[in-house]
Amino acid sequence: MKLWDSFEFSDQGTMDETSPFDNFFKLTRTQRLYGFGICFVLGFVISILATILLFTGPLSGFAVLYTIGNIISLLSTGFLVGFKKQIKTMFAPVRWFASVVFLGALVLTLVVAFVLQNGVLCIILCIIQWMALFWYCASYIPYGRAIIKKVLGSCVDSI
Repeated sequence: MKLWDSFEFSDQGTMDETSPFDNFFKLTRTQRLYGFGICFVLGFVISILATILLFTGPLSGFAVLYTIGNIISLLSTGFLVGFKKQIKTMFAPVRWFASVVFLGALVLTLVVAFVLQNGVLCIILCIIQWMALFWYCASYIPYGRAIIKKVLGSCVDSI
């Protein structure tokens, strides 16, 4: 893909050819992008399947499965930048807010499910988890957040 290979990436945690993950597994940029997509979708599917437990099982089971799905989705960004670099750049200025919101919602979801056992609050926290994860992952894709803002702005303008 010519366009993809022509991008120059900054040191804000976006892809580069010398990431630790690339050196270990020798994956191309395209393969890393596929790995990212597969992990992100797998995590999303696990989170969606967790909703079955919301209606048929204990609230704690839903929260744990949903959180595991989101953690798998978070790990997907390791394919883009390398797992070691991801940990280092997780709190870079461009993504510290999304990281804190995501991790906080992750913990609070489990606390609410196990301690408070409040289903409505647990669902709200799960939605916040997913939105923060989505915004966090978009920071690793060149122009990802700008595209999201443009699309959402167009949707709001059309209403």
